[in-house]
Amino acid sequence: MKPIIGITCHNGFDYRHELNNDYILAVRQAGGFPLLVPLGMEKDVLQLSGILDGLLLSGGSDTNPFYYDEEPHPKLGGISPGRDSNEIEIIQKMLALNKPILGICRGHQILNVTLEGNMYQDIHAQQDHVLLQHVQQSPRNQQSHYVQVNKETILASIAGAERISVNSFHHQAVKNVPEPLIVSGVASDGIIEAVESVQHDFVMGVQWHPEALATAGDEVSVRLFERFINACKAEVK
Repeated sequence: MKPIIGITCHNGFDYRHELNNDYILAVRQAGGFPLLVPLGMEKDVLQLSGILDGLLLSGGSDTNPFYYDEEPHPKLGGISPGRDSNEIEIIQKMLALNKPILGICRGHQILNVTLEGNMYQDIHAQQDHVLLQHVQQSPRNQQSHYVQVNKETILASIAGAERISVNSFHHQAVKNVPEPLIVSGVASDGIIEAVESVQHDFVMGVQWHPEALATAGDEVSVRLFERFINACKAEVK
């Protein structure tokens, strides 16, 4: 049987559910069974976590800074309070069960926040040096900058190289990375691009959008989804 992969959706002010089809295609391409996760599952998280073999946290709006004890910066974007609380509850339960998690863009950020890390609410306003273009002006399936991959990490074993090229669509980034997460990839301008857990079988967050690259045939992105889905297969009873 294929592992069931819960995929969270973008929620515009909590009144609609949207998801780029590349997430679904990338999961299916790697051998997973995609299942979209709606808002309001906090009270059913025990049952949901029993159904899911893995969790894919998709991209979307900004995270409420209240979750990391900050007030909103003037350049904070739109938030989805219902999505924040929903995903935090699900992440906590999946972590407790040691079930695989892959966080993408916002998903990478909410994973960090759930574990009590914090964020740059706007990297261009909160950094004192010139940054790369992190909202690329080219198609989603095109790479726009490099990420240096830290040695002896899961990401390094997937990448098979010390440097990979990625796409980029974000104005926020993780700041302090809490245990059990470690930094596994960094852009040349110092922005943290990937984290992973050293206490779980497979828990990883990436700032870029590998789903768009995987469906276009990028080998590293394909291997990333295959590693995630293979980890989820271990959960299939």
